[in-house]
Amino acid sequence: MTFDLGPALLFCPADRPERFAGALAKADAVILDLEDAVLPDAKAQARENLLAADVDPARVIVRVNDPASAFFSADLEAVSRTPFRTVMVAKVEDPAALDAFDETFSLLALCETAAGVQRAGEIAAHPRVAALMWGAEDLVASIGGSSSRFPDGRYREVARHARSTVLIAAAAHGKAAIDAVHLDIDDLDGLAAEAADAVASGFRATACIHPKQVAAIRDAYRPDPAAVEWARAVLAAAEGEHGVFRFDGRMVDEPVLRHARAVLSRV
Repeated sequence: MTFDLGPALLFCPADRPERFAGALAKADAVILDLEDAVLPDAKAQARENLLAADVDPARVIVRVNDPASAFFSADLEAVSRTPFRTVMVAKVEDPAALDAFDETFSLLALCETAAGVQRAGEIAAHPRVAALMWGAEDLVASIGGSSSRFPDGRYREVARHARSTVLIAAAAHGKAAIDAVHLDIDDLDGLAAEAADAVASGFRATACIHPKQVAAIRDAYRPDPAAVEWARAVLAAAEGEHGVFRFDGRMVDEPVLRHARAVLSRV
Protein backbone atom coordinates (compact mmCIF):
# COMPACT_ATOMS: atom_id res chain seq x y z
CA MET A 1 0.00 0.00 0.00
CA THR A 2 1.26 3.48 -0.85
CA PHE A 3 0.13 6.96 0.12
CA ASP A 4 0.15 9.80 -2.42
CA LEU A 5 -2.65 12.17 -1.43
CA GLY A 6 -0.85 15.01 0.37
CA PRO A 7 0.24 17.39 1.46
CA ALA A 8 -2.92 19.18 2.70
CA LEU A 9 -5.69 16.86 3.96
CA LEU A 10 -8.84 18.70 4.98
CA PHE A 11 -11.35 17.25 7.46
CA CYS A 12 -15.02 17.68 6.60
CA PRO A 13 -17.92 16.42 8.75
CA ALA A 14 -19.80 13.69 6.93
CA ASP A 15 -23.10 15.12 8.19
CA ARG A 16 -22.50 18.26 6.10
CA PRO A 17 -22.83 16.99 2.51
CA GLU A 18 -23.20 20.52 1.15
CA ARG A 19 -19.54 21.04 2.05
CA PHE A 20 -18.08 17.95 0.37
CA ALA A 21 -17.38 19.36 -3.09
CA GLY A 22 -16.11 22.69 -1.75
CA ALA A 23 -13.72 21.02 0.67
CA LEU A 24 -12.36 18.81 -2.09
CA ALA A 25 -11.84 21.82 -4.36
CA LYS A 26 -9.81 23.60 -1.69
CA ALA A 27 -7.47 20.81 -0.54
CA ASP A 28 -5.39 17.97 -1.94
CA ALA A 29 -7.73 15.43 -0.39
CA VAL A 30 -10.74 15.58 1.89
CA ILE A 31 -11.32 13.45 4.99
CA LEU A 32 -15.06 12.80 5.28
CA ASP A 33 -15.39 12.31 9.01
CA LEU A 34 -17.80 9.86 10.65
CA GLU A 35 -16.07 10.12 14.02
CA ASP A 36 -15.44 13.13 16.28
CA ALA A 37 -16.95 15.75 13.97
CA VAL A 38 -20.36 14.01 13.99
CA LEU A 39 -22.65 13.74 17.01
CA PRO A 40 -23.98 10.26 17.83
CA ASP A 41 -27.54 11.02 16.73
CA ALA A 42 -26.27 12.30 13.36
CA LYS A 43 -24.03 9.36 12.48
CA ALA A 44 -26.69 7.34 10.66
CA GLN A 45 -27.45 10.27 8.35
CA ALA A 46 -23.72 10.87 7.86
CA ARG A 47 -23.37 7.31 6.58
CA GLU A 48 -26.24 7.89 4.17
CA ASN A 49 -24.48 11.02 2.96
CA LEU A 50 -21.44 8.90 2.09
CA LEU A 51 -23.58 6.61 -0.03
CA ALA A 52 -25.01 9.59 -1.92
CA ALA A 53 -21.76 11.55 -2.27
CA ASP A 54 -20.79 12.53 -5.81
CA VAL A 55 -17.09 13.34 -5.41
CA ASP A 56 -13.85 11.93 -6.80
CA PRO A 57 -13.18 8.77 -4.73
CA ALA A 58 -9.47 8.92 -5.56
CA ARG A 59 -9.15 12.08 -3.44
CA VAL A 60 -11.41 11.09 -0.57
CA ILE A 61 -10.50 9.54 2.77
CA VAL A 62 -13.28 8.35 5.08
CA ARG A 63 -12.59 8.44 8.80
CA VAL A 64 -14.48 5.72 10.62
CA ASN A 65 -15.04 5.33 14.34
CA ASP A 66 -12.58 3.23 16.29
CA PRO A 67 -12.90 -0.56 16.03
CA ALA A 68 -13.90 -0.88 19.69
CA SER A 69 -16.80 1.56 19.36
CA ALA A 70 -20.48 0.76 18.89
CA PHE A 71 -20.42 2.63 15.57
CA PHE A 72 -17.62 0.75 13.81
CA SER A 73 -19.60 -2.09 12.27
CA ALA A 74 -22.15 0.25 10.73
CA ASP A 75 -19.37 2.51 9.45
CA LEU A 76 -17.59 -0.42 7.81
CA GLU A 77 -20.81 -1.70 6.24
CA ALA A 78 -21.58 1.75 4.84
CA VAL A 79 -18.14 2.49 3.42
CA SER A 80 -18.06 -0.98 1.83
CA ARG A 81 -21.06 0.09 -0.26
CA THR A 82 -19.30 3.20 -1.58
CA PRO A 83 -16.46 3.65 -4.09
CA PHE A 84 -14.27 5.07 -1.31
CA ARG A 85 -11.38 2.76 -0.54
CA THR A 86 -9.03 4.93 1.50
CA VAL A 87 -10.12 4.77 5.12
CA MET A 88 -8.74 6.48 8.20
CA VAL A 89 -9.35 4.32 11.26
CA ALA A 90 -9.64 6.23 14.52
CA LYS A 91 -7.91 5.22 17.76
CA VAL A 92 -6.24 2.07 16.50
CA GLU A 93 -4.74 0.08 19.36
CA ASP A 94 -4.77 -3.52 18.14
CA PRO A 95 -3.48 -4.19 14.61
CA ALA A 96 -5.65 -7.32 14.43
CA ALA A 97 -8.72 -5.06 14.38
CA LEU A 98 -7.67 -3.88 10.92
CA ASP A 99 -8.31 -7.36 9.55
CA ALA A 100 -11.95 -6.28 9.34
CA PHE A 101 -11.03 -4.53 6.09
CA ASP A 102 -10.45 -6.60 2.99
CA GLU A 103 -7.58 -6.16 0.55
CA THR A 104 -9.45 -3.55 -1.51
CA PHE A 105 -8.93 -0.96 1.25
CA SER A 106 -5.93 1.26 1.91
CA LEU A 107 -5.82 2.27 5.57
CA LEU A 108 -4.54 5.32 7.40
CA ALA A 109 -4.23 4.25 11.03
CA LEU A 110 -4.61 6.88 13.73
CA CYS A 111 -2.30 6.25 16.70
CA GLU A 112 -3.89 8.66 19.14
CA THR A 113 -4.01 6.82 22.46
CA ALA A 114 -1.25 5.60 24.75
CA ALA A 115 -1.81 2.02 23.60
CA GLY A 116 -1.88 3.06 19.95
CA VAL A 117 1.39 4.96 20.16
CA GLN A 118 3.02 2.12 22.10
CA ARG A 119 2.05 -0.36 19.35
CA ALA A 120 2.69 1.99 16.41
CA GLY A 121 5.30 -0.32 14.90
CA GLU A 122 2.95 -3.32 14.94
CA ILE A 123 0.18 -1.21 13.43
CA ALA A 124 2.48 0.11 10.69
CA ALA A 125 3.43 -3.47 9.80
CA HIS A 126 -0.16 -4.39 8.92
CA PRO A 127 -0.31 -5.11 5.16
CA ARG A 128 -3.29 -2.85 4.54
CA VAL A 129 -1.83 0.18 6.31
CA ALA A 130 -0.49 2.82 3.92
CA ALA A 131 0.16 5.53 6.52
CA LEU A 132 0.10 6.36 10.20
CA MET A 133 -1.24 9.55 11.70
CA TRP A 134 -1.02 10.71 15.29
CA GLY A 135 -3.40 12.88 17.32
CA ALA A 136 -2.38 15.02 20.25
CA GLU A 137 -5.63 15.74 22.08
CA ASP A 138 -6.97 12.19 22.21
CA LEU A 139 -3.53 10.98 23.24
CA VAL A 140 -3.25 13.35 26.18
CA ALA A 141 -6.82 12.58 27.24
CA SER A 142 -6.03 8.85 27.15
CA ILE A 143 -3.28 9.28 29.73
CA GLY A 144 -5.25 11.59 32.01
CA GLY A 145 -3.76 14.89 30.88
CA SER A 146 -5.59 18.13 30.17
CA SER A 147 -3.60 19.83 27.39
CA SER A 148 -1.17 18.80 24.66
CA ARG A 149 0.39 22.26 24.39
CA PHE A 150 1.99 24.94 26.53
CA PRO A 151 0.24 28.34 26.64
CA ASP A 152 2.64 29.65 23.98
CA GLY A 153 1.46 26.97 21.55
CA ARG A 154 4.42 24.59 21.77
CA TYR A 155 3.68 20.90 22.15
CA ARG A 156 4.40 19.36 25.53
CA GLU A 157 7.12 16.73 25.56
CA VAL A 158 4.69 13.83 25.77
CA ALA A 159 3.05 14.97 22.54
CA ARG A 160 6.40 15.44 20.80
CA HIS A 161 7.43 11.97 21.91
CA ALA A 162 4.28 10.48 20.40
CA ARG A 163 4.76 12.46 17.19
CA SER A 164 8.32 11.18 16.78
CA THR A 165 7.37 7.62 17.73
CA VAL A 166 4.65 7.44 15.08
CA LEU A 167 6.87 9.02 12.41
CA ILE A 168 9.73 6.59 13.05
CA ALA A 169 7.41 3.57 13.26
CA ALA A 170 5.88 4.45 9.90
CA ALA A 171 9.27 4.95 8.27
CA ALA A 172 10.62 1.70 9.70
CA HIS A 173 7.94 -0.17 7.77
CA GLY A 174 8.12 1.90 4.60
CA LYS A 175 4.83 3.67 5.29
CA ALA A 176 3.98 7.38 5.15
CA ALA A 177 3.33 9.52 8.23
CA ILE A 178 0.72 12.28 8.50
CA ASP A 179 1.11 15.12 10.98
CA ALA A 180 -1.71 16.12 13.32
CA VAL A 181 -4.05 19.08 12.96
CA HIS A 182 -3.29 22.55 14.31
CA LEU A 183 -6.43 23.41 16.28
CA ASP A 184 -5.87 27.17 16.48
CA ILE A 185 -7.39 28.08 13.12
CA ASP A 186 -6.22 31.70 13.17
CA ASP A 187 -2.63 30.88 14.15
CA LEU A 188 -1.34 30.54 10.60
CA ASP A 189 2.23 31.43 11.61
CA GLY A 190 2.23 28.61 14.15
CA LEU A 191 0.78 26.23 11.59
CA ALA A 192 3.37 27.25 9.00
CA ALA A 193 6.21 26.61 11.45
CA GLU A 194 4.75 23.24 12.44
CA ALA A 195 4.24 22.19 8.82
CA ALA A 196 7.79 23.27 7.92
CA ASP A 197 9.09 21.13 10.78
CA ALA A 198 6.89 18.26 9.62
CA VAL A 199 8.26 18.18 6.09
CA ALA A 200 11.84 18.62 7.29
CA SER A 201 11.34 15.71 9.69
CA GLY A 202 9.89 13.38 7.07
CA PHE A 203 6.10 13.64 7.30
CA ARG A 204 4.34 13.23 3.96
CA ALA A 205 1.25 15.31 4.72
CA THR A 206 -0.45 17.42 7.36
CA ALA A 207 -4.14 17.26 8.23
CA CYS A 208 -6.16 20.42 8.79
CA ILE A 209 -9.60 21.45 9.97
CA HIS A 210 -10.29 24.65 8.01
CA PRO A 211 -9.79 25.65 4.35
CA LYS A 212 -7.78 28.75 5.37
CA GLN A 213 -5.06 26.41 6.67
CA VAL A 214 -4.47 24.68 3.32
CA ALA A 215 -2.23 27.35 1.77
CA ALA A 216 0.15 27.42 4.75
CA ILE A 217 0.56 23.65 4.57
CA ARG A 218 1.11 23.61 0.82
CA ASP A 219 3.68 26.40 1.08
CA ALA A 220 5.59 24.52 3.76
CA TYR A 221 5.74 21.28 1.76
CA ARG A 222 6.69 23.02 -1.49
CA PRO A 223 10.51 23.35 -1.66
CA ASP A 224 11.84 26.83 -2.37
CA PRO A 225 13.64 27.44 -5.69
CA ALA A 226 17.06 27.58 -4.04
CA ALA A 227 16.58 24.16 -2.49
CA VAL A 228 15.44 22.71 -5.81
CA GLU A 229 18.42 24.25 -7.61
CA TRP A 230 20.82 22.81 -5.00
CA ALA A 231 19.22 19.36 -5.17
CA ARG A 232 19.48 19.19 -8.94
CA ALA A 233 23.05 20.47 -8.93
CA VAL A 234 24.33 18.10 -6.25
CA LEU A 235 22.68 15.09 -7.92
CA ALA A 236 24.17 16.09 -11.25
CA ALA A 237 27.60 16.44 -9.64
CA ALA A 238 27.26 13.01 -8.07
CA GLU A 239 26.99 11.36 -11.48
CA GLY A 240 30.70 11.91 -12.07
CA GLU A 241 31.83 10.96 -8.58
CA HIS A 242 32.52 7.71 -6.75
CA GLY A 243 31.67 7.67 -3.07
CA VAL A 244 32.12 10.77 -0.89
CA PHE A 245 32.88 14.06 -2.65
CA ARG A 246 33.01 17.78 -1.99
CA PHE A 247 30.32 20.11 -3.33
CA ASP A 248 29.91 23.80 -2.50
CA GLY A 249 32.35 23.40 0.36
CA ARG A 250 30.37 20.58 1.93
CA MET A 251 31.06 16.87 2.17
CA VAL A 252 28.45 14.91 0.23
CA ASP A 253 27.67 11.24 0.78
CA GLU A 254 24.64 9.04 0.15
CA PRO A 255 22.47 10.46 3.00
CA VAL A 256 22.92 13.96 1.54
CA LEU A 257 21.93 12.66 -1.88
CA ARG A 258 18.83 11.07 -0.39
CA HIS A 259 17.93 14.46 1.10
CA ALA A 260 18.29 15.96 -2.38
CA ARG A 261 16.03 13.30 -3.89
CA ALA A 262 13.45 13.97 -1.19
CA VAL A 263 13.44 17.68 -2.10
CA LEU A 264 12.84 16.91 -5.76
CA SER A 265 10.06 14.45 -4.93
CA ARG A 266 8.05 17.43 -3.63
CA VAL A 267 8.44 19.60 -6.75
